Amino acid sequence: MKGLARLAVVAALAFAPVAARADTKALEEAAKKEGELTWYTSHYTSEAAEELGAEFTKLYGIKVNVVRTTAQVAYQRLLQDLKNNQIVCDVFSSTDVGHDVRLKAEGKFEKYIPETASKILPEFQNFDSDGYYHTTSAGLVVLTFNTSKVKPEEAPKKWTDLLDIKWKGKVSTGHPGFSGYVGTWVLMMKNLYGWEYFENMEKNKPQIGRSINDTVTALNAGERQVAAGADGSTLFSAARGNPLAVSYPSDGSVLIIAPSAIIKGTKHPNAAKLFMEYLNSIEAATINAKHFAIPLRPEVPPPPGAKPISEVKTIRPSVAEIDKGIPDVIEQWRDTFGN
Repeated sequence: MKGLARLAVVAALAFAPVAARADTKALEEAAKKEGELTWYTSHYTSEAAEELGAEFTKLYGIKVNVVRTTAQVAYQRLLQDLKNNQIVCDVFSSTDVGHDVRLKAEGKFEKYIPETASKILPEFQNFDSDGYYHTTSAGLVVLTFNTSKVKPEEAPKKWTDLLDIKWKGKVSTGHPGFSGYVGTWVLMMKNLYGWEYFENMEKNKPQIGRSINDTVTALNAGERQVAAGADGSTLFSAARGNPLAVSYPSDGSVLIIAPSAIIKGTKHPNAAKLFMEYLNSIEAATINAKHFAIPLRPEVPPPPGAKPISEVKTIRPSVAEIDKGIPDVIEQWRDTFGN
């Protein structure tokens, strides 16, 4: 029976993409007539975002104008557009879910439930119960280090290890005022250890970039030895031969669930809907895995060298905590670190 059941699953998966394409044929044709869309995104690295856009163009012949920035920059740009009554962005993808909570409450999103949203891993489904925004990316904030400077046995094993005086002048982080990943990490550390955590970190004089991906540059250059970094961009760089590694902290890797949504009043509504379908597709998950992000589709295995999410101890603030807490920790961060 087990063999027959497995064959049934394989057969179902084999036919699923054909059925999905048949169901979206009218949407594809309407989207092709619109010809393009603009995507404001803080998901992924710039390289991964560009590849995702290029693959969509290859599949459907629809141009994707990829505007990849940090989460807070993308959000401020969108707010400025909306203030000026200009709908430039068609699909908005932020790593700070607080943006989505506020934009949804203000009626700035078009409700759309992609057919592919029901096919991603169960733990990432129904992120917004009302169906206005949907998980399209996930990753971890973990401890990272330069393997040419730090031996694995000497690398930090838990978040509080970054406060050890031996790491003075050797720590790298991003900035919560720019990066949604960093904002969520900072909030989680505050929840776990109080703001004293960062007051003590300040004594170690960390190098502070903007994006969490700036930690990869700092470690590769040897400017810093350890960091609070993203698993995906770090492992991707390591796969290219750079001396980097990740350490999954014993007190929990911070799980980032990042959604996307369609902006209300978009000039390219059908292209935007098709792009939302695509972001949860097997094709997109395959590109994400190539760039060492967590693949959301169960058909796509995790990237080599990365632990399956099921084997990692994860922690994360609630959506309500992120919405209320990240603006507060940005101000506290500037008070403590002076930038």
